[in-house]
Order: sequence, then structure tokens, then C-alpha cells
Amino acid sequence: MPSRRTVLAATAGVSAALALGTTTADAGTTDDKKLRSLIARMTLPEKVGQLFVMRVYGDSATDPAQADVDANLKEIGVRTAAELIARYRVGGIIYFTWAHNTENPHQIADLSNGIQKASLTQPRGLPLLVTTDQEHGIVCRVGRPATLFPGAMAMGAGGSRADARTLGRISGAELRAIGVNQDYSPDADVNINPANPVIGVRSFGADPDAVAGLVAAEVAGYQKSRVAATAKHFPGHGDTAVDSHYGFPVITHTRDVWEKLDAVPFRAAVKAGIGSIMTAHIQFPALDDSGDPATLSHPILTGILRGELGYDGVVVTDSLGMEGVRTKYGDDRVPVLALKAGVDQLLNPPDLATAWNAVLKAVQGGELTEARLDESILRILRLKARLGLFEKPYVSRAGVDRVVGTAAHLATADRIAERTTTLLVNKGGVLPLSRRTQQKVLVVGADPASPSGTTGPPTGVLAGALTELGFTATALSTGTAPSAATIAQAVAAAKDADAIVVGTYNVTANSSQKTLAEQLVATEKPVVAVAIRNPYDVAQLPSVPAHLAAYSWTDVELRAAARVIAGKVAPRGKLPVPVQRADDPTQVLYPIGYGLSY
Repeated sequence: MPSRRTVLAATAGVSAALALGTTTADAGTTDDKKLRSLIARMTLPEKVGQLFVMRVYGDSATDPAQADVDANLKEIGVRTAAELIARYRVGGIIYFTWAHNTENPHQIADLSNGIQKASLTQPRGLPLLVTTDQEHGIVCRVGRPATLFPGAMAMGAGGSRADARTLGRISGAELRAIGVNQDYSPDADVNINPANPVIGVRSFGADPDAVAGLVAAEVAGYQKSRVAATAKHFPGHGDTAVDSHYGFPVITHTRDVWEKLDAVPFRAAVKAGIGSIMTAHIQFPALDDSGDPATLSHPILTGILRGELGYDGVVVTDSLGMEGVRTKYGDDRVPVLALKAGVDQLLNPPDLATAWNAVLKAVQGGELTEARLDESILRILRLKARLGLFEKPYVSRAGVDRVVGTAAHLATADRIAERTTTLLVNKGGVLPLSRRTQQKVLVVGADPASPSGTTGPPTGVLAGALTELGFTATALSTGTAPSAATIAQAVAAAKDADAIVVGTYNVTANSSQKTLAEQLVATEKPVVAVAIRNPYDVAQLPSVPAHLAAYSWTDVELRAAARVIAGKVAPRGKLPVPVQRADDPTQVLYPIGYGLSY
């Protein structure tokens, strides 16, 4: 952590901004006149840099591990985050687990302070937006000991706007304590396609009004903690069977369907004062028939988002390294076209030098005007001012210890999770299990790689939680595609168990997970299936007598499911999406709002 002297020296970089008349800690007092004065002093290269939010490898801004130095040199042409900021004057940094940015709260806070210092000590230095994807559930970058909450679809099953607001407030406070001031959450997509490979449980559900209410509540919570929330992915990514990381999805909704379905949560986010909105790399012919992705669409971003929805906050692209935005144009054209469409922030281009120089040349050659850049920079600086970054760019170790992963926060997450677990089937009252007559429990099933910072594997977490609740539980990982030998091993182990819990993960008609469940049911032992991702698994497992939906395999949700299985708490969740019949997808097996209890 920087010394007080170092902090004061670095803060001199924003002294000009402070001298413009900001007199309180409230960022709202920094008006546009003062911010425009800052912009007027910036060079053109500094303006170009302010538009970019970039990844960088390493746990330190100035002294990362050699492997991270090598990765930075290979991908960005710099050694460290400090060098990246000095060369390109970027306006933001995005943290990733795989880039070794998020090892523990104290390290993250040190990295954030190092990044801010690197920017503030530059001529006309400005504070940075430090951002990450902390959606909770299956997408998290900051793990334990920070507080991790249920994901969006689980929150949809809970249905509580108060809980969503609490999630945003606590998550925002913990992020702000480690120096993260912009979160790419919540997901405002309405997930109406069970086959959606990229959104799914990251969405609150399939009812646009319910999604809108939870989006607005979570936004309010985050922004109360002075973290900019980000609604994504505009104009709506909920009805696609293609992952835009690897392909170019096409949304076939009519304009009328878009208004009644996809637009509803984004309108609610705008009304809630959302700090930023992220674009989608999708084609949406009813809104723009050019064949361009929404990220590069002037009719969608300027015509609809700015004009019709009245949004004048920051618009950030989804990652420019994703295939959905690179299909039609080269990496030099994408950032220029995005700015022409109405974007403000260019997120994580695959080659920063190419993208940065392309924007610079577009201004020098007249394709983009400097005034156009100034519009976006003003929005970005407004957001930084609103977050209080001109007054308080740094965080402290004491603040980390006071806020991150406190006992109260962890207990709140557990209570919220208990309200999300959804009981879909309970034939013959199999649940709750009895510690007296069903003491020995075998936990088998899929063990996908744990989301960032959770312990995992799921079978182990479930078994451990059940043991803590008074059972004698053992775990046997059988995977997402168990072989005949693995299935036989599980069936043999079941002979010594009084009850069996099966964790399922995206079961299909031909999945060997289905064979595993059926053979375990044939042992005539009580079998409980827990869907640890999509709730649609229940349709493929009609022979299983008890079925729970947990919506994610993070610890907080699995522990809550264990408490439901043990009867410690009653299931309270209700389906936020419909589950169709496996043999006839046109028929609904379990509707939105369905859920049993005991």
C-alpha cells in the first residue's frame, strides 16, 4: 500500500481538477464546466487513451511475476500495468482471474492503488475506472474471502427486490474497498431460450417485468456503495443459441417483441440511473437490418438507446476480442465503427496498439472528429466524478479488513441463498432426508470447474455441508459424461448408502448423466437430484423422485441446497423460467412461479 507521502504526491495529478471548485466529497458537485476544462487541457493521444479499458497481466502494477511480464510484452508490448498506462493513457483497467489480478483482497487493493498512482503521476493524470465481471453465481472474478452471492437466476427464483438490492450494496461495498469502482453487472437479458449457451443462469429469468425489477434493485444497491453498475447486453442477448464469444448470434425478434420483452429491463436500468450499459455483439435485424452487430450499430446505440430510451450515460462495448464483433470487420475498423455508432468505452481489444492507433488516425484523417471524442470523454469523466474518484482514488488495508468478507456479509449471503433453492419434485415425501433413518448419504455427480474463488468440487461441497448438518456423507465425482465403469462404481457405492444425492449439469436426452440417475433410482434407495446449473434438467429425469434447482455450483448455493435437503430450512424458491417437456418442448412441464415446499 502506498505511503501517505506517495499518495499525496500522486494525487497532485488531479489537483487541477480539484482546484476547479469541487468543495465537498460529493462527486455531484463537479459540474460539466469543470470537466470540460479538464478535457480542453488533454492532448489528442490522451483523449484516445481515455476511451479504452484494457486487461493487463499481473498482481502488481509495477512488479508482476516474470511470466506476467512476458505475457504483457507478447500481447500489449509493455511490461507492467504502469507501463501500459504511461504509454496509452487508458481510462480504465479490467481485472481477470486468469490474468492474475485477483489473488486476494489485500493484493487487489494494492494493485488498484498502484494503477491509480501510475495514472495520477502522469501529466494531466486522471483517476481510472477499475472494473471487473462480478456477476456472482457462475461468473465471478473476486473470490473468497470476499462474500459471494447466488447468481442472477437464483435471485430470480428468490424473487426479492430487497435481496437484490442487498446483494448490490454489499458486493459494491466490498468491490469499492479493494479499489474496483465499476462492475459489469447486472445481466439485464431476458433468457427465454433454454438452449442459450452464454446467458442462461446469468439472467434473472424469462419474465421481463420480474427481470426489470431485480435489475433496478441491484443497480440501486451497487450505486449506493459508489460502484457503477453496468446493465448488459444491449439490446438483449436472452434469445440466442449461439455464444457471441465464438460466433455471431442473430436475434429474430420483431420490433414489437423487443419492446415488450428485451427492452423492459434496460428501460428500468436507465430509470434507476445506471452508470453504464454494455453492448451485445449480436445481429438484431428488426432494429438494424445492415447486418452489423449492435456494438457497431448507430441505429441501435444512438437511435434507440440514446434517443428513444433517453440514456446519456456511459456505453461500453462487450470485449472486442469476441468473435461476434470481429466477424465482419478487422480489429482496426471495429473501434472506429463502435465510436461512430455511439460507444464511449472500448473494452479489451485483442491488439491495443492496432485499436488505439486506428482511433488516433481516424481523428487525424477526419473520419472521427475530436469533438466526437470529447462527448464520450465527458460521459466517462462524469462517471468518475459521480463515483468520487477525483476526491478519493485510493483505498486502504484497514478498509479491506473492515468491509470484505465480514461475518455479517457472509451470513446475509447464506440467508439470501436459502430463499432461492427451488423444489420441483418430491414424490412420496423423499425430502427432507432424515438423519435418523438416512444417516449415510452418497453424493455423486458432475464436478465442473468451480467459479473463481469457491472451494469446490460441487460433490465435495455438498458432502461436506451434509456432514456438518449431522449426516455421514461421502463424495464420488462422476463428471458431466460418466462412463459405464464410473456409473457401475457409483451404483456399487450406493449399496452402502441410505440415500443418494446426484448433482446434475445440463442433462440432455442422450447424456450418460441420465443413465447414471436412472441406474441409481433402480437401486431403490432414495435419490435426490440437484441441478447445479440450468433448472431444465428435471425434464430429462422423470424417474428421480426428488429434484431441486440450485442454479449454480458455487459454495453459497450448494450449502443452501444441503440445508434444504436436511430439512434445516424449507425450500422457498419459485421457477423464474418455464421448464418445457423433454418429449414435446412446445408444452410447459413446470411454469414460471412453480415451486414446492415442506
